[in-house]
Amino acid sequence: IPAFKEAGARLRTVASSGGVSGTNAGRKFCFEQTTTDSDSVFADEDTNAVIIATRHYNHARMVIAALKAGKHVFVEKPLCIKPDELTEIEKVIHGSDRCLTVGFNRRFAPQVQKIKSLLSGVTGPKSFVMTVNAGAIPQAHWTQDPEVGGGRIIGEACHFIDLLRHLAGASIVDCWKTAMKGITNDTVSLQLAFADGSIGTVHYFANGSKAYPKERLEIFADGRIIQLDNFKKLKGYGWPGFRKMNLWQQDKGQTACVAAFIHAVRNGGDPPIALDELLEVSRVTIALTES
Repeated sequence: IPAFKEAGARLRTVASSGGVSGTNAGRKFCFEQTTTDSDSVFADEDTNAVIIATRHYNHARMVIAALKAGKHVFVEKPLCIKPDELTEIEKVIHGSDRCLTVGFNRRFAPQVQKIKSLLSGVTGPKSFVMTVNAGAIPQAHWTQDPEVGGGRIIGEACHFIDLLRHLAGASIVDCWKTAMKGITNDTVSLQLAFADGSIGTVHYFANGSKAYPKERLEIFADGRIIQLDNFKKLKGYGWPGFRKMNLWQQDKGQTACVAAFIHAVRNGGDPPIALDELLEVSRVTIALTES
C-alpha cells in the first residue's frame, strides 16, 4: 500500500474478508472506503485498477473477475497455483486490453537494472546461480498447503525464476528439480535451460541460518562475473568501466515495480512485464512444483 500511495494512486477501496485489517489499513492510508465484499470492488465504476494481495488460492479467481469487469490488475505473486487456472487466465487476458502485472519486483531493483545493462553487451550464453537462504516455515503454515498456498516454489521461488528469465532475455525451454528429502520438501535446486544456451540454477534452501544473507546472485558470462549480495552490494569482476554499485539500504524494486504499473495504467502502452513472460514463468513454476 505505501508503494501505491507514493506512486500517486487514488486509494479508492480496501477490501478484507474479516473487516478489521481492512478498516485499519483504510484509516492508516486514507482509503475512501472499506468493505468486506470484494465483488463490490470489481463492480465499482470509480475503480479502474485492482490490486490482489490475498492468500494464493484466491488469486486466479480474482484476476479473472477483475479482468472480466474491465479492470487493470496488479496481483502479488503467484499469478495462480494450478494449471487449469493459468489456462483460464490466458483465455481471458488474450481477449482483454487491460494491463495485467504480477508483483515480480526484483527485476525492477536498481542493481538488477544495472546488471541488465551490463549483460546487454554479452552475445554468448550466460550462467546464473541464485542462492536463496529462505529459512524454515512450519508444515502447518498456509503457504505450505498445496490447495491454499501452493507450496513455496509457487509462492516464493517464482520470484527468482522470473529474475533469471528477465536477465537471460530468452525463453525457458527446459526445467527440472532436485529436492532434499524432508517433511516440507522446500529445500530444492531448480535447473533452468534457456533458448539462447544460457543455464540457470535457483538454490532455494529452507535449512540455513538466519545469520546469513537471504539472497545472492552470481552471473558468469564472457570471461566476466557479476555478484549481487542481498540487493545491497553489487560487484563486477572483469567488466571494463564497472567495479561496484552499492546501496545504503536494500532495494528489491517494490516501489519501482508499482510505479511502472501505475504509469502503464495512466498512459497506456506496454505493460511493465511482457505478458508472454508472465505466463511463461507461471507455467514453468507450476511444472517445477508438480515434477
